[in-house]
Amino acid sequence: MNPSFDLASLGAFLRTRRAALQPEDVGLRRGPRRRAPGLRREEVAELCAMSADYFARLERGTGPQPSEPMVAAIARGLRLTPDERDHVFLLAGYRTARRDLRSRHVGPGLMRIVDGLAGATAQVMGPLGETLLQTPSAVALLGDETRYTGNARSAAYRWFTDPAARARYDPAEHDKNSRVTVAQLRGAVTRYGPGSPAAELAEVLRRTSDEFARLWERHEVGLRWSETKRFAHPRVGRLDLYCQVLLDPDEGQSLLVFTATPGTESHEKLALLSVLGTESFAGE
Repeated sequence: MNPSFDLASLGAFLRTRRAALQPEDVGLRRGPRRRAPGLRREEVAELCAMSADYFARLERGTGPQPSEPMVAAIARGLRLTPDERDHVFLLAGYRTARRDLRSRHVGPGLMRIVDGLAGATAQVMGPLGETLLQTPSAVALLGDETRYTGNARSAAYRWFTDPAARARYDPAEHDKNSRVTVAQLRGAVTRYGPGSPAAELAEVLRRTSDEFARLWERHEVGLRWSETKRFAHPRVGRLDLYCQVLLDPDEGQSLLVFTATPGTESHEKLALLSVLGTESFAGE
């Protein structure tokens, strides 16, 4: 066991954060029988994707040292702020959180919004197009984009290296999507500077994709996504959707919400995806 692992302090911290987290913070209804402050252990364990017994042992100070991915899941489930996230990593015996785990942490503000979007088609994106969180309907629309690792976590990397990344978008949109993707990555390189993850990603793509290299030399900036997106879903066919974006500048993250005009065929298809969720479509 790591000697810096402070099991007692970790347990105390988890108990206080659970007590401070209210049902409304995670999209739950406050029932008339709820007496204890905060959430129940079972509710937090579900949010953290772990067993209630395991979480209870951590709170009591009798559990084993959690792995780094497990600590990241706890930080996400308890809606911790960046400072609280770093604190819980230290208590668990990890001097610093790995960059890939830190970059997967969704800001608490966006998490509260997503919690209130039950049934909506929405996802949270990181600064380099990493999909950090998806609702079931978004998984049904786009597939599970949170499963990727390494450079493939970036939508820009997949767009230029994996033909499957373009399969759910109408072919007529591909050229425009390529130009916007390159322009936005160039903006990120300028914003974060040489040696940043954005600059490293751009260099990898320049070596890997002729299309990216050609577009990169055009030095286009300021191109933005259209509010409307045309998808080509393998099961329900074409969908014309609106994409509203909410930015969290402190975290460098954005929330994308996909909607359709009521009464249209796209609205009916999106409703179908919302009902079916990931059951029939996640493996497409």
